[in-house]
Amino acid sequence: MSDTASTLATVKNRVFSGAQPSGNMHLGNYLGAFRNWVRLQDTYECIYCVVDMHAITVWQDPAELTAQTREAAAAYIAAGVDPKNSILFNQSRVPGHAELSWIFNCVSRLGWLNRMTQFKDKAGKNREKVSTGLYIYPNLMAADILLYKATHVPVGEDQKQHLELTRDIAQKFNHDFGVELFPLTEPIIMGEGARVMSLRDGTKKMSKSDPSDASRINLNDDTDTLARKIRKAKTDAELLPAKADMLEGRAEAQNLVGIYAALTDISRDQVCADFEGKGFGDFKKALTDVVVSKLAPITEEMKRLQADPSYIDSVLKDGGERAQMIAAPILADVKKAVGFLS
Repeated sequence: MSDTASTLATVKNRVFSGAQPSGNMHLGNYLGAFRNWVRLQDTYECIYCVVDMHAITVWQDPAELTAQTREAAAAYIAAGVDPKNSILFNQSRVPGHAELSWIFNCVSRLGWLNRMTQFKDKAGKNREKVSTGLYIYPNLMAADILLYKATHVPVGEDQKQHLELTRDIAQKFNHDFGVELFPLTEPIIMGEGARVMSLRDGTKKMSKSDPSDASRINLNDDTDTLARKIRKAKTDAELLPAKADMLEGRAEAQNLVGIYAALTDISRDQVCADFEGKGFGDFKKALTDVVVSKLAPITEEMKRLQADPSYIDSVLKDGGERAQMIAAPILADVKKAVGFLS
């Protein structure tokens, strides 16, 4: 067995994931990512990253980016990511992300990137005016994952295409250079609530980029703000049915029931059974109680952490150093396989 194959064989189950530090962290981030990251810590070696390099594919005010990077790290920790048990760092601390991304730019095919639906969604009608970084960022995402030979990535349904690209790049690199260097990373899709929708439009995903703050529940919202947003969340005049499949065609109702189900770890069917025949006035009161009980402790811990930026910086620095220790020998193997002189 070659040295590279031996290295690959000895890698344990390792998770990599990250979120962009642009805008406020919200309920969708918590239910779709952070909560699942916490659960994975018990069974996987976990590497969690604040992906600040991805953030600059669109313009970011430098001072705001710094503050938002710290806020994102605080949100990870407040949600339960343990920086001693897992590795927590910001992406730009490890230069291997950029180095491997360039190599993958030369492995990935133009046709592969042209099929990426998220670029089409984000670029919209201004395709010719967006940064080239936005176009090729799936290659950087592949580098994020494969720089650590991550075997698993927790993903939402809308990210599966990017993970498929990562697998294609890994397979092509291994084939082109005659090595068994990169694993074919597997997705982890977990539980209810992986896709949380806007409070103002149940057909759109809850997003930091939505101009209406009322569309999302931010992790730094106080209790009064949480209650007001849920009270004003768009619903319909119909009563809650006995089963979740009877909510078909009622996007806003489906969203609120899904949020309740995810936060309480019960099925949507059970939520409907518990509230059958009730209107959304009653349901929103119960949902507010659940949201406040789950998020208020996270909000308070975020505030405490953000009041001590030196601590957050020390966590990210330590995490970056630990990440670099894993990445360096893998990147060295990549450069050797490509033929770069060291």
